[in-house]
Amino acid sequence: MFVKISGNPNEMKILLLSCLALLGALVTANTAAQAEDKQPMSNEVAVIKTSEGDMVIEFWTDVAPNTVENFKKLAKQGFYNGTAFHRIIKGFMIQGGDPLTKDLKQEARWGTGGPGYGIKAEFNPRPHQRGVISMARSNDPDSAGSQFFICLGDASFLNGKYTAFGKLIKGDDVLGKIGDTPVTSGGGGEKSKPTKRVEVKSVEIVPADSVK
Repeated sequence: MFVKISGNPNEMKILLLSCLALLGALVTANTAAQAEDKQPMSNEVAVIKTSEGDMVIEFWTDVAPNTVENFKKLAKQGFYNGTAFHRIIKGFMIQGGDPLTKDLKQEARWGTGGPGYGIKAEFNPRPHQRGVISMARSNDPDSAGSQFFICLGDASFLNGKYTAFGKLIKGDDVLGKIGDTPVTSGGGGEKSKPTKRVEVKSVEIVPADSVK
């Protein structure tokens, strides 16, 4: 299809402006596409070494950047070393990250400890499925601090209500083994108290390409 152009200066100006507008739109669309392809992804992963084996977690920095940074900061400080998974509900999740679990004398208070501060929630569209790591919290949306849980199965009822910030990429067998730990009733009557200690020996933040 050809467009006949007259010698009218006004028509030529309109055509030129239209071409420039089209070019600008194409550049903007291309830039947006490139930005979408280059969503921020963490070049680090977390290696959670437990008494049952190791699990490797990749981070979702694109949807929960502050939560990821908080977890990495605590891990690098050795905050999680020597803690335990104090709450295990078969088919649902395993929960850890409470510094009080380092002390057996504090067992009655396990599940209430934290770093002494809360972080703002970063609820996002990522679904809570097996292997997804998310922040534990109280009724206050911004009360998460250090405690986290890893899903053992679909937990879609948590979507948009808890901050999911990563997913297991290695060690699903270890997750399953921990999830199958025998439990008994705890202080509140919930059958989620492990009958044996499942310890988090350390949480190491390492380059993603160092984990095969």
